[in-house]
Amino acid sequence: MDTIYVEDEIRDHPRVLKILARHPKSSVVSCERYSEVFNVRAQNFRLQKKRPALILAKKHGKFVLPTPPDYSIGAAKNVYFSHMLNCLYDCRYCFLQGMYQSANYVHFVNAEDYQTAIREEVALVSEGNSPTCFFSGYDCDSLALESLTGFAAEFAPFFQTLDPEKAWLELRTKSVNISPILALDPTPNIITAFSLTPDSVARKIEHGAAPIKNRINSIRSLTQQGWNVGLRLDPLISSDNFEAEYRELLEQIFAAVADVELVHSVTVGPLRFPTAMYDKIARLYPEEPMLADFSLVENRETNRVSYDEETEARQEDFVVQELLKFMPANRIFRQEDS
Repeated sequence: MDTIYVEDEIRDHPRVLKILARHPKSSVVSCERYSEVFNVRAQNFRLQKKRPALILAKKHGKFVLPTPPDYSIGAAKNVYFSHMLNCLYDCRYCFLQGMYQSANYVHFVNAEDYQTAIREEVALVSEGNSPTCFFSGYDCDSLALESLTGFAAEFAPFFQTLDPEKAWLELRTKSVNISPILALDPTPNIITAFSLTPDSVARKIEHGAAPIKNRINSIRSLTQQGWNVGLRLDPLISSDNFEAEYRELLEQIFAAVADVELVHSVTVGPLRFPTAMYDKIARLYPEEPMLADFSLVENRETNRVSYDEETEARQEDFVVQELLKFMPANRIFRQEDS
């Protein structure tokens, strides 16, 4: 990490001091608010992505927010919280590259305030209206920068103190940094959820992410120890051999799962971009074949770019039917809005 920006207010926070001690050669730059660096217009996202800076900040305002309506894995209520903004990886379909001005990482260090807000949210859960699922990988990858943030090492034990009938934690990731989870005794309310595409797709467009075989090995390790896992097959990506590749992917995954009952949930969803976001990402990567796919079309009524409805339906129906060979339908969730 060449450069680390630190907000003045949290310069002496224990987590800041710990991170700085691990990066003694980094240039440390003070700032009043992270937005001074992160929200500046006319930044070169693609150039920054090659050598992003780290911004250490204090989160203010709402710590727990509602998810989009179809963002669900079966809980009565779905919310998210973001200990980071931006991701280590460089996946061509990721909405983050069209959402932020900057490719720098923002890490909010005041974990204690998040935990207070989460406890307050759990206190609102009533019998017959539970559980609440807390998604941690909405604006980032939950585990990719674990060696820097220590997020899972702190929040997994925290969620183990909460009533598993009231609070679930989903750690969504493309990494294999699962050692903080394996160091604990398994509890049913923590779901490590792996985003997965066929290997040929992942190698082309999921730059920097752990290879698919390594993610599947992590699924094996977690389920062997008794942990719940999630499979996130969204977005589905077209290819010349779509059916054969997704069939092979599912066969590999379920061959590795120690107990199919530990597959907590599977999500399946289409590739969709808001039009303005697609235009921004396409300008960043004009040479990207996936973005130039002729089967991607703009729907002016919904103001989004996606595969045509027939292609979406065919892809989802095929993958769901393949999944039903391995697991029941009540644990398969279609994510209609991306």
